[in-house]
Amino acid sequence: MRDNMDYQQESLKLHEHYRGKLEIKSKLPPLSSRDDLSLAYTPGVAEPCRYIARNKEDIYKYTFKGNTVAVMTNGTSVLGLGNIGPEAALPVMEGKCVLLKEFANIDAFPICIASENPTEVIMTVRMIATVFGGINLEDIKAPECFEIEAGLQDLGIPVMHDDQHGTAVVVLAGMINALKVVGKKFEDVRVVMNGAGAAGIAVTKLLIRYGVRGENIIMCDSKGIIFEGRDVIARSDGEADATKQSNINIAKLEIATLTNRDKKQGTLADAVHGADVFIGVSVKDALTPEMVKTMAPGAIIFAMANPDPEILPDVAKAAGAAVVATGRSDFPNQVNNVLGFPGIFRGALDVRATRITEEMKLAAAEALAATIQNPTADAILPYALDKSVVPTVAEAVKRAWKEKSAA
Repeated sequence: MRDNMDYQQESLKLHEHYRGKLEIKSKLPPLSSRDDLSLAYTPGVAEPCRYIARNKEDIYKYTFKGNTVAVMTNGTSVLGLGNIGPEAALPVMEGKCVLLKEFANIDAFPICIASENPTEVIMTVRMIATVFGGINLEDIKAPECFEIEAGLQDLGIPVMHDDQHGTAVVVLAGMINALKVVGKKFEDVRVVMNGAGAAGIAVTKLLIRYGVRGENIIMCDSKGIIFEGRDVIARSDGEADATKQSNINIAKLEIATLTNRDKKQGTLADAVHGADVFIGVSVKDALTPEMVKTMAPGAIIFAMANPDPEILPDVAKAAGAAVVATGRSDFPNQVNNVLGFPGIFRGALDVRATRITEEMKLAAAEALAATIQNPTADAILPYALDKSVVPTVAEAVKRAWKEKSAA
């Protein structure tokens, strides 16, 4: 990393110089003869077409479908930028494709859909899914992202919203090792989740699946603690109006029934008092040093707001935190989705999985955590550019799918 590098300006220059980050490249040798042309295109290409027409599964044998993933968005919730639209989201989708190729050798294509209507997004994906072996949904705002992902689970190929499940897998892996560092158990810890969007809800559900007691989790949104029976649980994009069904966030209503069974009320400060773990997928400076001081001894903090975390690691540690992770690369313990989604899709494609199961996500998290043999306060996750992570995660994902399929 170069000191004092202006990443924004340098990135702008890079994107202008290359005119984006992707290109289409043929797998074949240069077409230099009539025979070459006849094999690659007409008349020879008709034969694989005939085979696929008789048996659609042969598409995996004669085309690139088995190693392709579509990275799809409508640009309504781009990390750190918000609803910037499909055009402005394209550089991010290109970047995601670069990561899939670089780390997992998956050919990925950015698809930016010009619609905020979940039904239209679902229909668009369904109509073009023939080409792809998997679908990576990206940067779609909550709660629509839940509806869109659920509406695509019958495609017969793995469909995963990475903002939800990639994040959840990496956070769970970090939690497994962080709890080892502080000597606590999943079933005993009290967890505060700040941020009730796609990532927050997915992380919460995966933690519960792994062993954190739902009654020991408190989730907060911009209005404070979420509890069952709270008068208004509004959509992230609408005014809080309990009389309008369209403004009700079904995902928040569900999470209210799974967590905070004591129905504690109040602010984030009230929630973190005595908590063992704070997980933030919210906004800059949401967690103050004064709040950290009220947490339990050996407090664990995942401050993942980007580009500026809920609290800086040095500030959190000075206030008493034992382990701190952020989404940034310039601090230890970076929670980066690149540790999760390339390996998950690599494994899923390799076994022709028809969906991403809970067992596959848990296996990915455990495998990722196990790459750190002796976790410490400053080493609960591997370096984001560690190329050994993907094959390890992929093998765990494949094993989980095979075990479930054999059951």
